[in-house]
Amino acid sequence: MEYDFSRRLEKEVYLQDVFTLAKRHLLGAYLCSNVGGCFTAGRITELEVYVGSCDKACHAWPNKLTPRTATMFRAGGCAYVFFVYGMHNQFNVVAGPAGTADAVLIRALEPVAGIEVMRRRRGCEDIRRLTTGPGRLCRALGITRQEHDGEDLCGQTLWIAKGEKTYPYAARPRIGVDYAEEYKDKPWRFYIRGNPFISKK
Repeated sequence: MEYDFSRRLEKEVYLQDVFTLAKRHLLGAYLCSNVGGCFTAGRITELEVYVGSCDKACHAWPNKLTPRTATMFRAGGCAYVFFVYGMHNQFNVVAGPAGTADAVLIRALEPVAGIEVMRRRRGCEDIRRLTTGPGRLCRALGITRQEHDGEDLCGQTLWIAKGEKTYPYAARPRIGVDYAEEYKDKPWRFYIRGNPFISKK
């Protein structure tokens, strides 16, 4: 199947409610990168929603502006990339109007373009392991906090291309947020049902 990766999501789409953006526009769309002269892309199969105003799992809770979270307070349509465990970058889509501090963490992709580049970057041949996890997909697509935090997602380096259809999805608790008290069990992780490219069932 041929994909038209030039069909970017419009800026207005990113200004919507974070749950609408995540479920209606991001799940099944394509995260694309043009890094180091190499094009790579994958269908978004799994993501998590974070809400700055109330969500104790969110870096910006409770709407706390810090040097680390400053990007989250921008208008939707830019990348929030953070670094964890001294080794992993993680890519988020900033959502909503400026000041909202909502974001969508992309947890997994189904590789569809530049797969050999992904294998080289990851040092891994197994296509099922290239992009199933937020750290893995960033390495596969060449995304880093240093280079891409704040990147315009309507530009030429990182962007999200429209999917061809909507997919049935499952809603489950997010992963690794046991510290978030009453928010740790919120079913704010969404993934495409039946897709094998998921970080955790």
